[in-house]
Amino acid sequence: MTATIHLPRILRVGAGASQTLVDALAELGLARPLLVTDPFLVQQGFSERLLAPLVEAGISCDMFGDCVPDPTTDSVDACLKVLRAGDYDCLVALGGGSSLDTAKAVSVLALHGGAMRDYKVPAVVASGLPVIAIPTTAGTGAEVTRAAVITDTASQEKMLCMGLGLVPVAALVDFELTMSMPHRLTADTGLDSLCHALEAYVSRKANPFTDSMALTAMRAIAGNIRTACAEPDNRTAREAMMLAATQGGIAFANASVTLIHGMSRPIGALFHVPHGLSNAMLLPEVTAWSVQYASERYAHCARTMGMAMEGDSDALALDKLVAGLRQLNADLGVPDPCAYGIDAQAWQDSLQLMAEQALASGSPANNPRVPQHDEIVTLYQRVWAVATS
Repeated sequence: MTATIHLPRILRVGAGASQTLVDALAELGLARPLLVTDPFLVQQGFSERLLAPLVEAGISCDMFGDCVPDPTTDSVDACLKVLRAGDYDCLVALGGGSSLDTAKAVSVLALHGGAMRDYKVPAVVASGLPVIAIPTTAGTGAEVTRAAVITDTASQEKMLCMGLGLVPVAALVDFELTMSMPHRLTADTGLDSLCHALEAYVSRKANPFTDSMALTAMRAIAGNIRTACAEPDNRTAREAMMLAATQGGIAFANASVTLIHGMSRPIGALFHVPHGLSNAMLLPEVTAWSVQYASERYAHCARTMGMAMEGDSDALALDKLVAGLRQLNADLGVPDPCAYGIDAQAWQDSLQLMAEQALASGSPANNPRVPQHDEIVTLYQRVWAVATS
């Protein structure tokens, strides 16, 4: 099998990588950037520190600083309006997945016009304005992926958009930007990365290149996520988590995610649960439902993450994997849907719609055990039942 791998043209990883923006712009022949970020990063001075070297180099850079969590078509349109009002040749996205996805979406609309709904899967996004991605969370992997998720303000559908045009031309991955991440954000984005790596490894589209990235990321996350949450100033753990997030992003960008992500997006859209957290809520139960259909791969994941011993049989390793994922959620304080505050009747009333949207994303078709609509409904019910048992 021949694997096709998509990556940014420039990928810089390590302390201080974010301060090489001037060089990256020069290498790419770009000179008129628009910074896309969120109000918190503006308030905390992140944007000012990023822009200081550009000012010194005589590069003018305006800013859209109103990105919102789980970007919507309304927020994308607001950013697009700012872009169209100026003469910009690229976007610099600073922040978590929301800012990066906003910039990606704007880059497509700026070049091709239309509405965001025109570009959701199964449409393929072939091109966009250049985006330079500078992540401030260790989780989404959006800096290296060919995907963006935008919520339709009218329908509340989380639309998955895919294509080579969504791959940033450069990614500056600087773990020092994550040192101030609070516990909940560290845990949720880290678990998002773990899902990326695990899903990429068991995906029907997995290949040897993505396997190596996925396994390395899983090992690092399992060994460092608890420390990163408990000791936010631990540079070793933060660096390991940031690198693993990028590796997990590379893995799933080129092998795809599976059922967890497919079921996660509707939860986020309908109940406003942060993306990494909704993945974490599903992780143990969806894994338990899937393991027998790729037992060797899932067992290898368990051993790689230290949840099972090398001498354990595959059957025992699978049991330990599910138990280990449940324990990891417990250790990191992941709330279940009920504890998060989702109304039981609202959850029940949304089951059919969530299952429809999950299937429409295409991700469940990559799962080792490919679900039908009713099986996804049953899985949502099981996640709720386990939460309240």
